[in-house]
Amino acid sequence: MINSVKTIAAELLKNNLTLSTAESCTGGLIGGAITDIAGASLFFKGGITAYSNEIKINVLGVNERTIVEFGAVSSQTVEAMVKGVCALLKTDCAISVSGIAGPGGGSIDKPVGLVYIGIKVCNTVLSHRHIFYGNRHQIRIATVKTSLCYLTSALKNHS
Repeated sequence: MINSVKTIAAELLKNNLTLSTAESCTGGLIGGAITDIAGASLFFKGGITAYSNEIKINVLGVNERTIVEFGAVSSQTVEAMVKGVCALLKTDCAISVSGIAGPGGGSIDKPVGLVYIGIKVCNTVLSHRHIFYGNRHQIRIATVKTSLCYLTSALKNHS
């Protein structure tokens, strides 16, 4: 993960961009991975652990109807989260994640391991759907690694 974060740092610094995170199922692990490198304060402003729908709505500005209609674990929600955290923390780029890390909480439509990842780089917002396998820890770590890869790709495409 360190190499991904170093690549992200280089791209952000080269383009004079800032980064924030809005995390649900990872509970701050993405922000932790980012701040594992020295100098992260040059581009990383902070993150919101939005574990509850209340925080998604009241802090990040996710429309309650979005959560009611599509669910907290949906592309619509992570796209709203990524936009909301950028607005709140005044950043150019962000990662958002919402998912079901298990071991409980899954359903036929939304099984354990289902994760949506939102990426925002300037005016481009993308979301990605994944089903990760393993225990809770493995699902959370896979989410962190995958979200960092998506941000790396989006930053390189932006340059």
